[in-house]
Amino acid sequence: MRAQVEVARALLAEEVPPGEEIPVRTVCPAAEQVTTPATPDPERGEFTLEEALAGLAGGGPLRARIVTRVGTMDCELFPDRAPRTVANFVGLARGLRPFWDPCRQEWRRAPFYDGLLFHRVIPGFMIQGGDQIGTGNGDGGYEFADEFDPTLRHDGPGVLSMANSGPGTNGTQFFITEGATRWLDDKHSVFGRCRNAGVVARIAREPRDDEDRPRVPVAMRVEIYR
Repeated sequence: MRAQVEVARALLAEEVPPGEEIPVRTVCPAAEQVTTPATPDPERGEFTLEEALAGLAGGGPLRARIVTRVGTMDCELFPDRAPRTVANFVGLARGLRPFWDPCRQEWRRAPFYDGLLFHRVIPGFMIQGGDQIGTGNGDGGYEFADEFDPTLRHDGPGVLSMANSGPGTNGTQFFITEGATRWLDDKHSVFGRCRNAGVVARIAREPRDDEDRPRVPVAMRVEIYR
């Protein structure tokens, strides 16, 4: 417990890159009822790294910038060790991976994460986002297999990993750790690590309701670059 407190204190003392107010995506009433897509996933559950990176300029390490009103996180992605998971995240962020839109009742391509919320935040643990409904019950209408690498562990602040509801249920939701959460190893697919974890600590301490949802919405924008 003392170590956890010390980690939190250090993170909260960090200067964090400024963020910006991100407009919250409007959700239609029908979206709050979890529905099964009327037609199959156009990608049949398979979306490749080549597809996700199509047209992306630059040749440096693959990165994601996650912008919020609280601050900005810069995350290194691990396409060599988690290619399927990185392809999914990057494809959604860039608007290339189709997802099921419960409002339009159709599969569509658009920057998925922009305007979505960090809907579950727990001090000392993590912040979770990527649900297009904003309740924790939403997904993209598809699932894909876990991807575990023995060198990718939940071993400290800033670990970027997939949320799931059991083996093989990855979709669109992800979380970022505030500290080590080793009990999640080989249960959740790690695919990146974020600098500026002080932003995680600050978001995790936003005033929240009984379901750990921030009372003042914390929306995100995700930018992929090299």
